[in-house]
Amino acid sequence: MPKYMLSVYMEESFKPTDEEMQQMFKDVDVVNDEIRAAGAWVFAGGLRPAETATVVAEKGGEVVTTDGPFAESKEQLGGFWIIQSADLDEALAWARKATVACRGAVEVRPFDEAEG
Repeated sequence: MPKYMLSVYMEESFKPTDEEMQQMFKDVDVVNDEIRAAGAWVFAGGLRPAETATVVAEKGGEVVTTDGPFAESKEQLGGFWIIQSADLDEALAWARKATVACRGAVEVRPFDEAEG
């Protein structure tokens, strides 16, 4: 069964109240339970804020480590699900639920499952 990554992108300026955050957690728990019950669950996780990132990159033959996110963007990866589903349409159905629960855009991308 194909696997898909549902990446949640959050705007760095989004600062929910404690009450809103608690409701988001509850809403995500509902989606998580539904994904598990459907047998589509592989793995999921939330990420700390982008400013806690460390980037390791090769530049001119040297490996350089820098603090902060790789992308200079107002939206950063905030969390993700790895799911398995019959096809893209099914993965998009999960993404529709995820975007409502997370209050952030969700990118759906299939894994490259080519042999070798």
